[in-house]
Amino acid sequence: MIYAKSPAFALKRIICCLCVSLAVLSGCAAHKRAISHTSAPLISNSQAHKNNKVIQKARSEAIATYVPFTVATYIDRFKTIAIQEMNLYGIPASITLAQGLFESGNGNGDLAKIANNHFGIKCTSDWKGKSYYKDDDQVNDCFRVYDRPEDSYRDHSEFLKRKRYAPLFELDKNDYQGWANGLKTAGYATNPKYPQLLVGVIEKYHLDQYDRPEGEMQKIKREDRVLTQINQNIGKAIKDSLVQSTPTTKLYTIKTGDTLYNVSKRFGLTVDELKTLNNMADNSIKIGQKLIIAK
Repeated sequence: MIYAKSPAFALKRIICCLCVSLAVLSGCAAHKRAISHTSAPLISNSQAHKNNKVIQKARSEAIATYVPFTVATYIDRFKTIAIQEMNLYGIPASITLAQGLFESGNGNGDLAKIANNHFGIKCTSDWKGKSYYKDDDQVNDCFRVYDRPEDSYRDHSEFLKRKRYAPLFELDKNDYQGWANGLKTAGYATNPKYPQLLVGVIEKYHLDQYDRPEGEMQKIKREDRVLTQINQNIGKAIKDSLVQSTPTTKLYTIKTGDTLYNVSKRFGLTVDELKTLNNMADNSIKIGQKLIIAK
């Protein structure tokens, strides 16, 4: 037997649906506010165009001589800095490389070519460097500009040293699956398939070959160091180390006979730590070069 629904029942159902719809719309609006709140204030199209022209002019020679990357050449170019960042902070090299490939279009996207920005990191209130404007979540979203791609890789590590990403640094530094899922959980990306996308890139190109396990004591020391830095950043703006002037007391000028090894030992650092502090891709140094020798 089929029962006819009363007018009162129908009205109740309509009211219920309206309430659900309002809740969904309210949630969406809150989500949009959360995204826009972390971005720099919007500027006009003419201001964005003028700014971008300045950046393009300054980079005109590099842009004109730019040689497109293949996946293989990109990995070969940036695997060393990814490994250095892994050894210093515990972020799997495979995750860093996969994010770089994915976010920069294998290094061939406009942000990578023009702004040396390989991770799509946007301007935040504490960013003091140059900016490049591009439509993304909003019209004329503000993105960070770096002098070199290596600076983008370092800033990627610094960017992750925030409270919401802190649990990731307690993972093993070769746990790329844990990191992929953790980045999504912490809100790094809104794409629900972001972990699968990263893991897919890692496994397709065997990027996990660059990950390294660590001993128990190494992990404890690394966690203590990184988590202490994260705790120090809580409640205050994260200062960008790439644009701050370095005190002369923290600089060393290379002299005849110096090597990275003897300089690192002189100041109580490992060679990898010294290279990471100075965003160096290899061991090459020259007389007169200034190196940062203190954190």
